[in-house]
Amino acid sequence: MITPMRVFVLLFNARTENEGIHTIRVGDRNRVLMFEAEDDATRFALMLEAQDFPSPTVEAMDAEEIKEFCESADYDWELIPEGGLALPPETNVKETDWQLETQSEEPDPDLDAIRRKLEGLL
Repeated sequence: MITPMRVFVLLFNARTENEGIHTIRVGDRNRVLMFEAEDDATRFALMLEAQDFPSPTVEAMDAEEIKEFCESADYDWELIPEGGLALPPETNVKETDWQLETQSEEPDPDLDAIRRKLEGLL
């Protein structure tokens, strides 16, 4: 039996509805970094925080699961070997993919009308 390879990835809002995986932008592609060593992933997370990024959580996952996720999301992936030095990009994207999704949702006019009626009852 082959033992699954455990890697460490960075998650934002871990175990919530807004959970997201950290990616770097390479050209027009998103790339998930998979770290062989937890210490290296933690170091990268601290460098992100130093750039005023939201605080990520380092999570251990099966490398095959991450690769399958990348294929389904049309993302690339990169394995960072233990002791490998990965540096965050100099600049961050202005808006994350999840921010773009939430902004594109139009407010429901019926909800606004209901909200006004409820506020009128108070």
